[in-house]
Amino acid sequence: MEKGKSKNFYRKMAKTSLVLVYLVIIAGAVVRMTGSGMGCPDWPKCFGYYIPPTERAELEWQADQDYKKGQVIILNESLWVAKSDFNSADRYNSVNWEQYTRHDYATFNAFHTWTEFINRLLGALAGLAVLVMAIASFSYWTARPMITVMSWVAVLAMGFQGWLGATVVYSVLEPVKITLHMSMALVIVGLLLILIFKSGEKPKTKVIHPYIPVLVILALLLSIIQIIMGTQVRQFVDGQVDLLGEQLKNLWLAQADMSFYIHRSFSIAVLFTNVFLAYLFYKSAMVRTRMNLILVIIFAEILSGMAMYYLDFPFGSQPLHLILAALLFGLQFYLLLETRGAVKSS
Repeated sequence: MEKGKSKNFYRKMAKTSLVLVYLVIIAGAVVRMTGSGMGCPDWPKCFGYYIPPTERAELEWQADQDYKKGQVIILNESLWVAKSDFNSADRYNSVNWEQYTRHDYATFNAFHTWTEFINRLLGALAGLAVLVMAIASFSYWTARPMITVMSWVAVLAMGFQGWLGATVVYSVLEPVKITLHMSMALVIVGLLLILIFKSGEKPKTKVIHPYIPVLVILALLLSIIQIIMGTQVRQFVDGQVDLLGEQLKNLWLAQADMSFYIHRSFSIAVLFTNVFLAYLFYKSAMVRTRMNLILVIIFAEILSGMAMYYLDFPFGSQPLHLILAALLFGLQFYLLLETRGAVKSS
């Protein structure tokens, strides 16, 4: 493959990887909304299968059945794993099985299982795309080795993200580990955006307002702080769900802690900072499309937050809130990359 074509292929793969990572974030939000996180109680397989079962009967012990090593059954409300390949006799023999000890969750729900499986499948596709991107990055090794190095860092980051996904399952969806899992996804988004920016054509020099680069950094930092506080609020809500149940949504935030009120009020700082930044953009020669999109996302983010509080968490409001935050982070981060090299006006 010619060097020019190789570089074009690399950039396409970087963009494909970014889209797939965002699809994983969306799928993860849907998994959390539907309570499907334990749809696959083991990792990386699902009930011991590469393609999970669709009916409970497939996980029940059966006579005269060929079982493969690692295959899982549910027996006496526990998960049991086949020790080796064997054919079952007329009666269950405990010698062939060992109890799954990572946790004691042993529930099968076809919808939850396939929702989580699709999430994992998208994660695997994203990982494969990042690996292909990293291999293609060798076309930059001579002229711009940092692109190659960062591409392989992205591969390692995806591997670490997979390991974090396993710890989430083994912990039976511990909120702190879910938050770390989400945070790592945003780190990967940032890495991919840097690679997309660096592998593209050098942007033309632009004359911009001297406050713009500083305000872009401030806006991004405010969004990151807001996301961190949002994860704390989400952890509080998860605790309330466990305590009060799914039916009492109107009480989830009835006794909210201070993190919720700070998070809610902090959105005003995020909004006004970005509105002022947009005003400076409109006065400069820079393209306004990305800034307009950022404002639309911020307003939608605020509206989804209000819906959760005043309308008792309507269906889809929680994943939408998370997805909008991830999109806002990506847009602001790329805007930062674009404005870093711009020439300040006197």
